Formats: sequence, C-alpha cells, structure tokens
Amino acid sequence: MKAVRFTLSGKSAFFKKPEVNTYYYFTYGQIHKVALLGMLGAIAGYNGYAQKKWTVRKKGMDLIEEYPEFYEKLAGLKVSIVPRNERGYIPKKVQIFNNSVGYACEEQGGNLIIKEQWLENPVWDIYILLDCEEAEKISYQLEQYKCVYMPYLGKNDHPADISDVKIVKLETIDAKRSEIFSMFPKRIGEIDSLDDEDEIEEFKYEEKLPVRLNGYTNLYEYDTFCYTNIPVCVKEAGLYKDKMRILVFY
Repeated sequence: MKAVRFTLSGKSAFFKKPEVNTYYYFTYGQIHKVALLGMLGAIAGYNGYAQKKWTVRKKGMDLIEEYPEFYEKLAGLKVSIVPRNERGYIPKKVQIFNNSVGYACEEQGGNLIIKEQWLENPVWDIYILLDCEEAEKISYQLEQYKCVYMPYLGKNDHPADISDVKIVKLETIDAKRSEIFSMFPKRIGEIDSLDDEDEIEEFKYEEKLPVRLNGYTNLYEYDTFCYTNIPVCVKEAGLYKDKMRILVFY
C-alpha cells in the first residue's frame, strides 16, 4: 500500500469549537479530519460551507442528507495525523479584536470585542492512503504544489504551509501491542504501560475531535483521540508502518 505524506504547518491556526458564548471563541487543540478535508477540498477546487447549494442524498421517502461538495467528495479518504509539536501540545494564545463599526453591532458605544484562541506554530505530518481516485487526485495536486483555492488552517487568516511531499510505501502489520506514532481513536485499544527497563518519560494527550459531518443536522460527530508514547494493546484497527512509524488511518 502507498500513501502521500506531507508536512503541514503554519504560524497560527484556528479550528473553532461550538460557541461557548457569543464573543469568545475556543479552538480544538489539534487539526481534525473535517477541517483537514476542507483544506484538501480547497486544493482540489471543491466548494466549501459557503456554497449556495449542497449535495443532497435521499434516503427512503423523507430522510435527506446535505453535504458541502468537499465533504461529499472526500469523506472516504483515509488519513493519519502525526503531531510534530512536543508531546502533541500546541501552545494557544488569545487574540482580541475590536469592531467599532456602528452598523456592524448593537453593543453599547458601538464597539464589539471578540476574543479567539489561536494555536501557535502548529506542525503535523499528514498521511493520505492512496486507495481511491480522489486520494490520487489530491496526491497529484500536492506533488505539483498546485491548488485551486489557497489552503488555510481553519480560516483564511491562517495560511497553511505544505512542504516535504513524498509518496511512501506502507507495510501492513498485525501487532497486538505497539507504540503508535499518530493520533488514534481511543476505542481501537487499551493504553498499556511502559516496560520497567524503559527510562523515557511517558505522556498522553487526549481530546474529543470531530470525525465526520451529520448530514441531517450539519453538526460535527465526535470521537475521542489519543496521542501517546505508551504502547497500546490494539483491539480492532489495522496498523501501517512507514519505516519506524506505526500509524492508524481513519
């Protein structure tokens, strides 16, 4: 099996969580699959959330799913995300904006203050499994450093820097216990413990992240993800190996 691998980075990123309040916006701690598909859709030239008409699927007599074009085309991609920031932790910084245009808000004094959390200097290695036509199309665009729309990390204030694009060969492995170098859904196994002779300091990062869009509500559906240097007793996932890295695709 082959995959395209590239390094994705930026000076900042903003993947907005559902609003906690009207003027303070929080971000997820990592890029998630839906945001990544949106960025890849921009590269391929697919429409996003702002398109006037979404793709409609009918199920039965009354059930209808509606998706933006990028998700309709790319939802089947299998991706693996390897954080490059130490221990998977990306620093966050609060940015404050003033909107003093009177007609834009109804705040007292005509000044609206908005706060956003931004991820500072995020870096990931992204893998896309080359097992379908859309994956091959994205791979070609990445290798040629071509895009239809400018890729960004969450919104267009945060340009994405894509580098070191390579086609890599992956080896499938059947390991019951392994250290996993990518983020992985927590449900695939149980985190074990380091061997007594290991002298490295263990860490575990865990976060609930979006994995798909719900076609009826247009809201995110979530899964809990982990990133750790502790071995995992794998229950259900097929593992892939790129040289010394063990990866999970989802």
